[in-house]
Amino acid sequence: MSYETKWTLYSDNNKAWESILADCSKAKESISLEQFIFVNDDFGKKLINVCTERASKGVEVRFLWDAAGSFTLWGSNIANELRNKGVKLLFWKTLIPGYFKIPSWRSWFLRNHRRTLVIDRKVGYTGSICVDENLKDWRDTNVRIEGGTIAKQMENAFDRMWARAEKSRPLPMKLHYRDSDFRYVTNNPSPGRRFLYRAFIKAIKNAENHIYITTPYFIPTHRMVRLLKKASERGIDVRIILPQKSDHRIVDMASRSYFTTLLESNIKIYLYQGNMIHDKIMTVDNKWASIGSMNLDRISLLYNFEANIVSADSDFAREVTKHFMDNLDQSRKVVLQEWRRRFFIKKLIEIPIKLIRKFL
Repeated sequence: MSYETKWTLYSDNNKAWESILADCSKAKESISLEQFIFVNDDFGKKLINVCTERASKGVEVRFLWDAAGSFTLWGSNIANELRNKGVKLLFWKTLIPGYFKIPSWRSWFLRNHRRTLVIDRKVGYTGSICVDENLKDWRDTNVRIEGGTIAKQMENAFDRMWARAEKSRPLPMKLHYRDSDFRYVTNNPSPGRRFLYRAFIKAIKNAENHIYITTPYFIPTHRMVRLLKKASERGIDVRIILPQKSDHRIVDMASRSYFTTLLESNIKIYLYQGNMIHDKIMTVDNKWASIGSMNLDRISLLYNFEANIVSADSDFAREVTKHFMDNLDQSRKVVLQEWRRRFFIKKLIEIPIKLIRKFL
């Protein structure tokens, strides 16, 4: 383990939430929370109560919530009450979402999909976790991390998004953090700011032994598909874990439209058999690993604001690999011969899905 940086990985949302509440209750200077989905349910109320209590003691508390993911709170009385209690609250509302009967069809483009929590600029949390009791039994991987420069990197990324939400000039990026074994890498819709996407591409290109990916939604770019296939064809062990059934049926169908070409390139695909798997992790050669908010779908890779911890620490990478293997034990392998024998109607559905998957 790095002598500077310490971490704890959680695959149980309840344990992650308990740790978050404990750390927030001890905040002395600041709490910065950036969240895509925040619901005012049991855990949401607990987190709000802890943070408002800290705000009453002079701690600077800032909440940055996405207006689509946290739609039930956007413009609500709760938002005003929080501000009256000393909490600074902003909603990310680029392309203000319409509220349709089918939540999947709200406006998901250019959203702030990040999940950042920084306490006293010393402790950071990120991962796939949401603040929603309905999702407490989902399989998520989240990380608590402290030491080194990582919390400061996360705070800097939060400050930049906060400035964007205020429509003020974003603060400069602090690029001198690049030498750290742990970096908080962001991804913006602008082609020149897709740093995390480029980090993923570089890791795939440089792989020498294995590439292990877990993602709830898999609709990658053509470039990523091409590189994963090339990696497998040169002998790299490429494995991908996806949900047996996610919360977005059309995305599942789009994901499966890639199966034939990937399986034919000897890429191994597994379908998780437990509760909805929402992990967003990737590990390469036990030398490189990533945990954060970014799905491997086009919306996350190209059109939303995302952020992941990316590490070249081998101990961290091995621990992330262990989480992958734990998930693998609860997953069913997709076999090419069986996949080719799937019902004809399923094959037929993939034809129109391929035409729209670039928008998913």
